[in-house]
Amino acid sequence: MPANREAATPEAGGRAYSHAERMRVVLGILTCILLAALDQTVVLPAIPQIASSLHKVGHLSWVVAAYLLTSTATTPIYGKLSDQMGRRAVLVPALVFFLLACMLCAVAQSVPMLILGRALQGVGGGALLAVSQAAVGDVIPPRERGRYQAWFAGTWAFASIAGPIAGGVITQHFSWRWIFWFNLPVGLAALVLCVRGLRGLVPAGRRARIDYAGAMLLIVSVTAILAALSMGGVDFPWASWPEAGIFAVGILAFGVLVKQQQVATSPLFPGRLMARGVYRCILAVSFCNSAGMFGAIFLLPLLLQWRYHAGPAASGVDIMPFLATTTVGAFGAGQVVRLTGRFRPIIAAGVALAAAGFLVQALLPQGGVLAYPVIVAAVAGLGIGAVMPTSLVAAQSEAGRTEMGAATGTLLLTRAMGGAFGATIAGALLALSHGDLPLGFRMGFFACAGMQGLATLAALRMEDVVLSAGAG
Repeated sequence: MPANREAATPEAGGRAYSHAERMRVVLGILTCILLAALDQTVVLPAIPQIASSLHKVGHLSWVVAAYLLTSTATTPIYGKLSDQMGRRAVLVPALVFFLLACMLCAVAQSVPMLILGRALQGVGGGALLAVSQAAVGDVIPPRERGRYQAWFAGTWAFASIAGPIAGGVITQHFSWRWIFWFNLPVGLAALVLCVRGLRGLVPAGRRARIDYAGAMLLIVSVTAILAALSMGGVDFPWASWPEAGIFAVGILAFGVLVKQQQVATSPLFPGRLMARGVYRCILAVSFCNSAGMFGAIFLLPLLLQWRYHAGPAASGVDIMPFLATTTVGAFGAGQVVRLTGRFRPIIAAGVALAAAGFLVQALLPQGGVLAYPVIVAAVAGLGIGAVMPTSLVAAQSEAGRTEMGAATGTLLLTRAMGGAFGATIAGALLALSHGDLPLGFRMGFFACAGMQGLATLAALRMEDVVLSAGAG
């Protein structure tokens, strides 16, 4: 392929949107992202009170995992549906379903009932990111998307920090049930803004049969694999028949899905894009970058508490520079992409910087000056932040209007799988150290650096693409 080719031009029927129209869409999307990010973290401080209130400790981890499983599995499904039916027609019912599930969680009288409510929340929540991010691709030209993606990254970072703090305050002064009741006003605001902001968007894809068989295979595969990753070492030993059986179900379902997608008349995944080297490289970068990021998010608070003797609250404050620099990196990368129209140099530089940061973190003497790991983590966060929005812009630039939602959903699914993989690998390496904490943390951060190194190789193999400055 020739170097420096131009990204896909807008499909017929695309049009330029006014600034006011763009801002209506962006405002609704920001509210959806705020809701989605809060709901992933706000429940964490409430786990002990939930255990006391519902008189059960076992399987409380599924209160967190159930939402992740169902939201991850449904993300590409919503993307595909929104291409065919329209963004608003999919997002609005999903938001209503999400709010009803919040009410079920708030009134839950048992752990299984609460887990069911969280799973149903995820079914609705899967649309919050996939459909809203695809709507950005509908109204904003490719070269301009990086600037807006920085806003979204900032909203996500804010919610990631504010979620646990808000959850702790609500749980301490009210009840864990109010965490879910307080979702309702935010969700209603998102519903109103999305109804208004997405009114002018028309379906980009042609009406076609929905690939329900592929959707079910995807749900079974992703749920089984993520369940195995979540339960390994907790509910079952890693080397056990139940773990092997769950993994086998997931892998078998995935293999059947691959074969089924090759013969489906309207496949769930964007087959044309999957055949393109640039898109495959973007997915590989996104998986590895997310794995390194979530591995570090798992390791950093433990490192600061166990090796630097910081308290829980202090360790939460100390990881804020890492989260903050991801926002700075996202904003800076968005501006550079906007000016140059190229994403490959930004992605390659970002993952290389993150790899170097995690490598230094692995080699640092532990238990010394607290500022050292905080600063090094912040440097790695700068690189990670540069990659997150830029890879999404790059994926959307490879898709025409008819595949924008499917391309976005597939990327978000890849990120979620990478995050689950990275956190699980980091935890497993820490456990395998058998109490030798310095060794465990070194192996964990070496693994994070290795994932970012693989992402760097994938980025360097990527073709250099010039983003279009027009609508599309």
